[in-house]
Amino acid sequence: MKLTLQEASDFIGGKLTGDKEMVIQNLAKIEEAQKGDLTFLYLPTYEKYLSITNASAVIVKTGFNKKRNDISYIETAEPNKAFFKLIKRFFSPDFSLKGIDHTAFIDPSVKMGKNFAAGKNVVISAGCKFGDNVKIFHNTVILENVELGNDCLLFQNISIREQCKIGNRCIIHPNTVIGSDGFGYDLDEKGVFQKIPQVGNVIIEDDVEIGSNVSIDRASIGSTRIKRGTKIDNLSQIAHNVVIGEDTIISSQVGISGSTKVGDHCYILGQVGLTGHIEIGNKIILIAQSGVSKSILKEGTYFGSPAKEVKNAFQIEAHIRNLPNYAEKINQLEKQLNELSAKLDNIQ
Repeated sequence: MKLTLQEASDFIGGKLTGDKEMVIQNLAKIEEAQKGDLTFLYLPTYEKYLSITNASAVIVKTGFNKKRNDISYIETAEPNKAFFKLIKRFFSPDFSLKGIDHTAFIDPSVKMGKNFAAGKNVVISAGCKFGDNVKIFHNTVILENVELGNDCLLFQNISIREQCKIGNRCIIHPNTVIGSDGFGYDLDEKGVFQKIPQVGNVIIEDDVEIGSNVSIDRASIGSTRIKRGTKIDNLSQIAHNVVIGEDTIISSQVGISGSTKVGDHCYILGQVGLTGHIEIGNKIILIAQSGVSKSILKEGTYFGSPAKEVKNAFQIEAHIRNLPNYAEKINQLEKQLNELSAKLDNIQ
């Protein structure tokens, strides 16, 4: 990248203090930056690196106390967002996959939009329909009648089962499975588990991004649905007939059981588990490792297993951590009561 610090400041709408003509060589983390690099600082936990960083310039929050005069500063309201804006402008990855590799198998009935690309050993089955600018990387397998919208990016080793529908501008990372059978069984009169047919599909709406090693099961009937703008992190499991609302964040190792509904603008953090057939309302935050066994409809932040409103949950957690002290105090009180009881007996 070749731009001056002033150009970078203008691009992010910042206020520059320092060497306007300095040419930025790279963007880097504050603890790894070298001379000529531009970095950023927005969390107090990283302020310890400011005194030792080798960066030539740093993006800081407006009004930041500038303790070093040997580096330049760009002040802005949100340093992290400003830095990410620069990354997106100058370092957007160029996925160079073009054309259809000769090892790919594509059924003659498949309908492909403009600029379609498929890598090595890709398999695409009959009846599929793809929009423009779709890229499908190596070893991905897509079964019958799958639909992909425009500008979708599918990385290597993905499996998409039959009848699933994926919207525009979706990104799916390696080793993810879309449309595997839901986990449905029924005990017969002999006590033997019989498989319940899973004949539905998965619908993924526009602008969804799905991490690596995610499993999203097809519905038993109807559709498992991931709504517009939702982002799902690695190693998450979405069971059959689940509905995830718009612009919801699901972090790593989350498990959502069958037929549960999650609202819009929710944050479900790492290792949260949700039981089946419940409903999570809009704008709800579930803190990491929470277990949710009942519906939660009131907007707010929840924690614990079973999940409770965070203030209540933290109070309970504090009391649990103090149990050894409580036990000692109880023993002392019991001892005092016994002594008082003995004195009363003597008086009587």
